[in-house]
Amino acid sequence: MHELSQPALQPSLQPALPVHRAIPQAEGFDNSFALLSEGYRFIGNRCDALGSDIFSTRLMLKRVVCVRGEPAARMFYQPGRFTRKGAIPPTALALLQDKGGTQGLDGEAHRVRKALMMRLQSPEQRARLVEIVEAEWRAQFWRWARTRQVVLIQEAQAVLCRAACSWAGVPLHSADDMVLRTAEFSAMIDGAGAVGPRNWMGQALRRHTEQWACEHIKAIRLGAPVDPDSPVAAIAFHVDADGEVLSTEHAAVELINILRPVVAVARYIVFGALALHQFPEWRARLASGDDAALHMFVQEVRRFYPFFPAIGGRVLHAFDWEGLHFARNDWVLLDIYGTNRHPSSWSDGEVFRPERFEGGAENGYNLVAQGGGDYANGHRCPGEMVTVEITKATLRLLAAEIAYEVPPQDLDINLARMPTLPNSGFVMEALRPAR
Repeated sequence: MHELSQPALQPSLQPALPVHRAIPQAEGFDNSFALLSEGYRFIGNRCDALGSDIFSTRLMLKRVVCVRGEPAARMFYQPGRFTRKGAIPPTALALLQDKGGTQGLDGEAHRVRKALMMRLQSPEQRARLVEIVEAEWRAQFWRWARTRQVVLIQEAQAVLCRAACSWAGVPLHSADDMVLRTAEFSAMIDGAGAVGPRNWMGQALRRHTEQWACEHIKAIRLGAPVDPDSPVAAIAFHVDADGEVLSTEHAAVELINILRPVVAVARYIVFGALALHQFPEWRARLASGDDAALHMFVQEVRRFYPFFPAIGGRVLHAFDWEGLHFARNDWVLLDIYGTNRHPSSWSDGEVFRPERFEGGAENGYNLVAQGGGDYANGHRCPGEMVTVEITKATLRLLAAEIAYEVPPQDLDINLARMPTLPNSGFVMEALRPAR
């Protein structure tokens, strides 16, 4: 008898399963209260404690993965990897974008709507807006000559609100309108990072703004006179990816979404004025109109001072990154404040030093003050370039055309408050034309 031979073992044709590293876990079951108490430093504090630029925790009882640094930004802004839907708390979304806005769209719908927003930020449109901003500032300087003291954040918000509305084709014709619109836009910005009364106030005032914006859209569609090249006309008659014009409500949202960010630039202006006060050796360079110096200074203001703390995304399709697995619908937060100061990109990130931008140190992922990646197709803020131009123009005017004193005041910046400012709002007095 012959024994049956055993078949030779064949190697498995199945690919080996990837070996994934575990994402470090932050202490505590839920860290919502820690986020509110630590503010901008929340993610960085835990990254430092864990020795990792990534960790998971719970916020509002929901699991979230927090990341920081340039590699994380490159991962986060990879096209098609994340959606903003469901990634931003509804209370913040209602103030910053609201339903129907560009940043909440994906795919072809996002591409078509983003193209509209990019047209509204063309070099010609930016130049026209900056020209209006400069004219409004000069008119404000004339008013300051009759004023003993001003608070810069209040003045800057009013100037930029008037300028933005004039540029967009919805000018404010009365002092009451100007005061009301400025208060509404300012409350949206100030309440976006808050929980409780500050957020509720912003939402209440936004409803008034939406009604005002809807009335403008309706009037234009019914034949009210409007400059056909104005941003409001472009929005009112925009045809979306589905072949339809925007609903009145969605058009109103997009009108607000081009006005509110201009008013928000007031915060960078205040931080820029604070930097000029703390580093007065830069005043003469900015006053001279040296564009390279202005650019370096403004980029460092945007990098160094806190504005947006973080940005959220939901994973669209599962992927692996650096040995870590991200499942579909995972919630991820990119630390904007921490990425802008990360030592792997900025060796002395805790120091204000505009010279670091000489020759261009930013690459779209290490300075993410208003998002990262590609302007045209990604979720990077289309208004970033106009933010830089408005801030440059304003700081040049503050350095060259107006003289003032900075009295003793509380200039501390509370990093637990989001968004934050110098506590005093930057008080200026003894205002007079520069010699």
